[in-house]
Amino acid sequence: MKVAATNKYLRQAFVGKEKFYQNAPALVIKTGYLRLNKTMSNTSLKIRARCAATALFLMLLQIANASAVECSAASGEQRVALLELYTSEGCSSCPPADKWLSKLSAEKLVPGALLPLAFHVDYWNYLGWSDPFSQAKFSDRQRDYSKRRGASFVVTPQLLLDGRGYQRPLLIEDIDSKAKSINRLAPRASIRINQVQTPNQIDARVEVRVADTDARQAQVFVALYENNLVTSVKAGENKGALLKHDFVVRELSNPVALDGDGRLTHDVSIRIAPQWKSRDLHLAAFVQHPRSGEVLQALSSACR
Repeated sequence: MKVAATNKYLRQAFVGKEKFYQNAPALVIKTGYLRLNKTMSNTSLKIRARCAATALFLMLLQIANASAVECSAASGEQRVALLELYTSEGCSSCPPADKWLSKLSAEKLVPGALLPLAFHVDYWNYLGWSDPFSQAKFSDRQRDYSKRRGASFVVTPQLLLDGRGYQRPLLIEDIDSKAKSINRLAPRASIRINQVQTPNQIDARVEVRVADTDARQAQVFVALYENNLVTSVKAGENKGALLKHDFVVRELSNPVALDGDGRLTHDVSIRIAPQWKSRDLHLAAFVQHPRSGEVLQALSSACR
């Protein structure tokens, strides 16, 4: 619609100016033959220049419009489990946890049953290596979890499943059964994401609805994460290591409250940084109760 409207405006402006220049020679015809020819020559150049500029502008608009991809996703009848990993490239104990998280895609848990998100914290950055994916707000989110359970410290790596602490067994993996147990719970919220992605920006509308009264106190978070990331660590505890990451959170919104009826329509615009890879970006939304940490529903969307 914006392209069509722009085309209409440009056509009107161009036609109006063209009529003006077509009438210009008639205004000076009485002043002499040479001036008439000069006016017609200047008019022709001006029209041609405006025509070329208009054609170029319209071509650029068409290219931008053609590169935009639209997609949508909606939550279903089962609850999707949210798995959070708090990690850092400056922590020598973290690479095995990062590697384990990356393998979850191959186990067919993602995205229908499980939404993994890797939050890189910043409190290890002072040891000589500044994690390029770390953000202070991710460290704050981890500390908020610790406060909910009455702890005064944080650790890395740390895993949370459905807002609660999760420990991997030493011998037999149980993430599949744990996730499926959550999947069997009735979702307490529904989520829909409508998304438009261009090479430079993601625009999305996130719609959420909850039914029961207690769930209306829940908050909505929107996260942008990226897969297939590789870092050659030059200093710190992991100096010399080539670290590979998936599900790395690039952006996390502040919590957004539902209205009195348990509904939310929230628009999000995220500028894609030059170092991000558009093909590996995913948008996610999840609904979480602020007191218990319970995740009422989660959803991931990706435009391809």
